[in-house]
Amino acid sequence: MATERYNPRTSEPKWQKAWAEKKLFEARNDEPKPKYYVLEMFPYPSGKIHIGHTRNYTMGDVVARYKRAKGFNVLHPMGWDAFGMPAENAAMQNKVHPKDWTYENIAVMREQLKMMGLSLDWAREFATCDVDYYHRQQMLFLDFVEKGLVTRKSSKVNWDPEDMTVLANEQVIDGRGWRSGALVEQRELTQWFFKITDFAQDLLDSLNLLEEWPEKVKLMQHNWIGRSEGLLIRWPLAKPVGDADELEVYT
Repeated sequence: MATERYNPRTSEPKWQKAWAEKKLFEARNDEPKPKYYVLEMFPYPSGKIHIGHTRNYTMGDVVARYKRAKGFNVLHPMGWDAFGMPAENAAMQNKVHPKDWTYENIAVMREQLKMMGLSLDWAREFATCDVDYYHRQQMLFLDFVEKGLVTRKSSKVNWDPEDMTVLANEQVIDGRGWRSGALVEQRELTQWFFKITDFAQDLLDSLNLLEEWPEKVKLMQHNWIGRSEGLLIRWPLAKPVGDADELEVYT
């Protein structure tokens, strides 16, 4: 007996509509099943999805569907990492407002991801440039300040003169900015610093609890935390250099 040939142009929209109407992928807070959280990462709303997006979110979707089949209440959300230099630079190149550029791209990419049939909980969708989102981040920042976990001081930083932003050491490759390719300058700027070193030992100890993590990933985290023991020595200078009257050395 001959079977009907699969036609994705008709079959996919049909079942995706059925899934949406039945809200099959919406995670419920009152569900008694054991909970499982799947998050690949939120994409930059750069304009259109590419093969990297399809690879990444397909792998995450496999895990989400497998866990649902195993009886878990799976939360598999989607959001948009919408702040940052890529959106700003693209908006300037296209001579449009960054907000318009960002939300137009989100609309395009949302429809493309939906066409993939991913089992995402779209009811929880958000963008990091939404006021409701960054307002809560601002509240958290103020909590950090109140607890003394954030300080403000002058420090030398890696400055990208083309993107006009500070770069982490990992973003400087052979003396150039990883995105712009511009020669990086050393500038002294007033910056906010999080006292992550206060939690370095707790972070290192917690790595031992991650039994399913690959060793190379845990080693990478260990190096990023970078805890070391030593002394901070400040040597007075016989003659001030600029605004500095002492030399600070860690050993």
